[in-house]
Parts: sequence; structure tokens; C-alpha cells
Amino acid sequence: MLTQNLGYPRIGSQRQLKKACEQYWAGKIDLTELNKVARTIKEQNWQTQLNAGIDLIPCNDFSYYDQVLDTSLLLGVIPGRYSPVLSQVKANHEIDLYFAMARGYQKDGLDITAMEMTKWLDTNYHYIVPEFTANQEFKIFNENIFSEYNNAKQQLGDKAKPVLLGPVSYLLLGKEKEQGFERIDLIKKLVPVYVEIINRLRLQGAKWIQLDEPCLALDLSKKEKEAFDYAYRLISRSASGVKILVTTYFEALLDNTELAVNLPVAALHIDLVRAPEQLEEVLSLIPDTLQLSLGVIDGRNVWKNDYEKSLALINKAVEKLGSDRVIIAPSCSLLHSPIDLDLETAIDPEIKNWMAFAKQKLNEVSEIRQIVEGNTALLETNKAAIQSRRTSQKVHKQAVKDRIAAITEADATRQSAFPIRQRLHHERFNFPAFPTTTIGSFPQTDDIRQLRAKFKKGDLSLEEYEQAIEQATIEAIRWQEEIGLDVLVHGEFERNDMVEYFGEQLDGFLFTKNGWVQSYGSRCVKPPVIYGDVSRPKDMTVRWSTFAAAQTEKPMKGMLTGPVTILQWSFVRDDQGRDITTNQIAFAIRDEVLALEEAGISIVQIDEAAIREGLPLRKAKHPHYLDWAVNAFRITASGVKDETQIHTHMCYSEFNNIIEHIAAMDADVITIETSRSQMELLEAFANFEYPNEIGPGVYDIHSPRVPSTEEMTALLEKAANLLPARNLWVNPDCGLKTRKWPETKAALINLVAAAKQARELISVEIIL
Repeated sequence: MLTQNLGYPRIGSQRQLKKACEQYWAGKIDLTELNKVARTIKEQNWQTQLNAGIDLIPCNDFSYYDQVLDTSLLLGVIPGRYSPVLSQVKANHEIDLYFAMARGYQKDGLDITAMEMTKWLDTNYHYIVPEFTANQEFKIFNENIFSEYNNAKQQLGDKAKPVLLGPVSYLLLGKEKEQGFERIDLIKKLVPVYVEIINRLRLQGAKWIQLDEPCLALDLSKKEKEAFDYAYRLISRSASGVKILVTTYFEALLDNTELAVNLPVAALHIDLVRAPEQLEEVLSLIPDTLQLSLGVIDGRNVWKNDYEKSLALINKAVEKLGSDRVIIAPSCSLLHSPIDLDLETAIDPEIKNWMAFAKQKLNEVSEIRQIVEGNTALLETNKAAIQSRRTSQKVHKQAVKDRIAAITEADATRQSAFPIRQRLHHERFNFPAFPTTTIGSFPQTDDIRQLRAKFKKGDLSLEEYEQAIEQATIEAIRWQEEIGLDVLVHGEFERNDMVEYFGEQLDGFLFTKNGWVQSYGSRCVKPPVIYGDVSRPKDMTVRWSTFAAAQTEKPMKGMLTGPVTILQWSFVRDDQGRDITTNQIAFAIRDEVLALEEAGISIVQIDEAAIREGLPLRKAKHPHYLDWAVNAFRITASGVKDETQIHTHMCYSEFNNIIEHIAAMDADVITIETSRSQMELLEAFANFEYPNEIGPGVYDIHSPRVPSTEEMTALLEKAANLLPARNLWVNPDCGLKTRKWPETKAALINLVAAAKQARELISVEIIL
């Protein structure tokens, strides 16, 4: 019985890759130094997997920024606007071109926007969206995959397994950038290049090649299913002599099961953590020639595997297939998991005994095989840990359970309909047309981070720390007043992260010191762990919101993170429904909203950046999720008076198929990320005739480039052609925490100027 891993975290246990990339972008290190850091991380990752006894170890799963962008560079799918970069960046052209595609390019007289970024299926990882044209050509443009395999083979021998995003999923995860064609029709041009890549790897000595096809777990059209059949039959005919492993994850195959099991490949991987029920059908349809990889270890959470449950699935598969056709594996790449639980020395030992990070999950794969082979002691140890968690008083709080059981429709309903509230807000705030604001956070400078670190270490007293945060807040407020923003924010200098900050103050959460996971590029987050019932023991934001409000005559937004986003960006309990955990968080946030209103805060933003991210991959499952997710948001916002204005914010999202549910959230103002898509996302709101107010982002905060006033004004004109101008706000795409102050100030000055231009150029109907 073989074991395998599908992918491993690439940031390094101390975020070495993040730091090296940012130093390279700042010109502080050269490419040689950047590559040296990357090489060390890769070799350490391979050795860790080798030490764990994994039989098939992924290589080419490393990336400087994003694996989908890597695939675009490999295949030469480079948008034409980046052609000038090649002549500017000279010696390092491929890596600098690569980073330009990810981050934009604004120097050497060039000003080129970044490629669009969106969420990887239903995770908080962001990928760079491939851009396709009707006459798109494909070729091997970049050689990294081949050199990477050679390096891995030296260390791993035949265990080295190249990993590549599969051809059909690569097309489906991209976008057409012109009218008149469907990107799936490019499959016949694309597959021959995959065949060439596979054959080159075979000649280098590769025995197995992993092709990730997550789209096999999505709703597919007839043409898309035919593309899978075409692609893999051509690969089978033209690239013999190497074993192809196709992986799926995050959902059951369902109606794609027959298609998947009959692809002419050596092995198929299925996710039995998300969808254990699919094993029965897969086993009933599987041909005699196919090996089956069972994803029984949760690659997306931090909880110790329940070996008894995994063994039941494995034994069922072995009974049907025999042990030689079964492969044991995590459910998906461990990219989504923190790296090493051994680095955590401050976690409650009882709770730590319930957990496993990426390194420990590799050991779980190995231990399950040992149990299958007769090691019963490992099984008994695991049973004890699982039972300890099941019965712990640290997990279960009856008062919290009782409050959730008593939810009524009134808990999720505002006092009056939006038109009534909008008139009250117009009278109370008297904002100009195209009111300006930001999403919440301002740049977290090194000084701010060092200040927080010193306070945590005890090198600063609470009084000294708070005085410094107060001064940073006052400076941010004065600057916002100076440039003329209409609704101010306090800058969130006291906050480490938009989820972690709240989780630290809620019961039922714990935190790690090194539990980092990659969100996008060099952006890493340290998700909280929800281990028990959630409640709010005290005020969380009132102190800083009221301090900030006292410094200005302008409205000051209270800034909160919504329940679904806290859920999605945490490692969540797997012993109860996600809807139950979300409602627990919702009532905790509702209590904070009411405390802010009582303290005089008249505008409260409840960010639900991740509500679209949590959408199930299959459309049939959308209604159930959206019902409880929207209701949870409404619980947070529905206790306030009509005069209080509720904002929300959502990150990279395609809203077309859920727009009625976005409207059902009934936020007074929603802000969304639209700059990279050139307002394309607004079409869904226009077609739906979205009734409430909306702030389409005009400043891409995921890029260091500074958009001009004219560029932002043009975006506002596009927005006003789609939606009533009276309902439009002007704001960046997202929070500004990760940006630098010089670019932030320049961009926001241009943003305010763009709003003033829009007021002159676009007529606005008065709200009566």
C-alpha cells in the first residue's frame, strides 16, 4: 500500500519566502539570494516528507507567488500588456515578468496593471487568473518544472513526483479577455504542450506525474466533460511510460464519477474528508486497471485524524481493490495547513493533543499504514486523544448552546426597510454625492509591528503601548481630514489581523505563534483555531472606536469582522455543523455592534469578505449555505436603530449567481473589489437592480502601483452607467494594511480628487 502527499506549504516555517520576496521587490537582495532561500525551503520540505516515510513526494509544488501563475508562465500565457516589461527587466526577465503579472509594474516609464486575482475554489488562498484570447497560443516558455524535478530527484530518487495543474482545470479557472469564444475550446491547442511537458519529464526519469483537476468536483457542462475525455485520451496515447495521477478535492465527484474513474490514467485521488460518502459509488464504478488514492487526512484543518473513521474507509477500499491498488494520502495539498505543531510551545497541552499540522499530518499518513499492517498501539493512542476532545468541558458551554437554540426570525430583521433607513441616513449625515471612505485598515508599518511585539514581550507597559497607538490613530485621523475623506476610520493600528484580533477576545478560540498559511503571494495569515463554543466576555473594539470618534467631527466607522469571515478564516471545529458555529459567532458580534451604537458610533462596518468564498462548489448545495450565512450576518446587524448605518465589505467575488442573497443581507452600504476587473463585477448588481448603496473599489490595494485620478474617475463613470449614482460610494478595493504609506497617501489623494471630478461630471438624483 503506497502513501503519498499532494503538496506541502512553501512559505517556510518562519515565513522565510515571504521575507525574501519582499526584500527582492524592495531591491535589498538579488535573484541569487532569493533563489538560495527558495532552494533551502524546498530541500527541507522534501526531507521532511522523506523522513515521514512518504512514497510519492511532490516536487514543483513550490511557488514564489502562485501555482496557477507558474502554470501560465510555463505555458507562455502572458497577456500582451506585459511585452514592454521583457525589454526593461533584462537579465532577470522571467522572474520580474512573473512578479509584474502578479503585482503590476509601475517604473521605468511603464504603468501596467496586475492580472486579476480570485479565490482558489472555496479556500482563502488567492490565485492569479489566467487570461485567454481567441487566438491564444501555448508553448513551453519557462523551464522551472524540469530543473525542479532534477533537483528533487537528486534528493528523493524515484519518490519525486512532479505536480502540475491539469489542462482542463487550468482553462476553466481562467477568463476569456475578449468576446466570441469559449476558453474550453482552447483544449486542443493546450494538450499537445502538456504532452510535450510530460514526455520531457518521463525522459528525465519521472515515474509518476500528478495532474491536479479540482474542476472534476464542479458542475460541468457537456462540452467541459468532453474536454476531460479528449485531454486524457490524448495524453494516454502520446505520453506513455509514466504513471499519471489525477487529483480531485474539496467535493465529491457526484455526476462526474463515471467520467473520472474512466479517464485513461494510472490513479485517481478523491477527497474522503469533504465527501466520504462518495467512496461507495467510486468503488462500484472503478475499472480493474485504476489505482485509488484515498484522501483521508484533512489537508485544510488542524485536527488530529480519527484513525477509526479513516480505517473504515480504507478497509472498504482494500476489500474491493486489494491493498496494492490503494494509496493513502491527505485530502488535498497541505498548502492550506500550518507547517509544524512542534513549534507551538504555549498551547494548552490538552487541546494540543487534539491537533496536527502539515508535518504531523504526514506522520498520520504513515501511522495509518502501520496500523493497517498491524500496529494496534498507534490506534489505541489515537482513540484516547479523540475521546478526550469529545468529552472535554473546554469545548462545551451550555449557555451558548441555549442562546443558539432560541434564535427567532426577529433576531435577523431590521426595524424598517432600506428606503426608510436611507432617508434617515441622508438627513443624519448629509454626505455629498460619491461619498469617500476607506475599508478600515491603514499601513501596518515596521514601527507599529515592533511596538506590538515589544508590548507582547513585556518590554512596554500597557500605558506606553496605548499612548503610542493613540498617537498613530490621531495622526491617521488628521491626515484623513486633511485630504477630505467623508467617513473616517481609525486605522486599526492596535490590530494584528482582522480575524485574529477578534478571536483573541472571544471564548472558544486559541492562537498559535507560528501557524502561518499563505493567503496570496507574500501575504501570510495566522488563522485562529475554534476549539469550543464561542461567546463574547467583554467589549472588543469600543475603547478604540470611541477614542477615534472623539478626535474628529466627521463620522467614524466602527470596524468589525463578520461571523462567516471569522469562520472561513479560522480553523473550525469539525464536531458540529458550521452553521451552528457561525451563529455562535454572530451573536458575539451582534453584542459588539450594540455596544458600539450605545457608545455613540453611528456607522458600523461588519466585514463579510469571505461570504462568497464559503459557497459550496456544487450549485445544489448553495441554497442551504446561503440561507444560514446570510441569516448570520443579519443577526449581527439587526439589533441597531434605523438611524445607524451598517456597512459590509466583500473581497474578490463573482456575484452573478448569488446576487439575490447579497441583497438579502440588507446592508445599507456594501463595498466590493472591482478595480482589477474594471467594474465587470458590477454588472451582476446592475442586472439585478441592486437596491442598496454600494462602493465599487477604484484602487487595487493588492498592487504597489498608484492609480491616477483620471483612471479612478473613469471607473466611477463606468459604475454610474450601471447603477444609480446616488447610491455610489468611492473607496479602495480592500483594507490598506499591507501597503506602504507613500503609495497609500498618493492613491487616496487621487481617490478623493476622483470623487470630486465625478461630482462635476455625473448628475446625481437627490434622495427624497
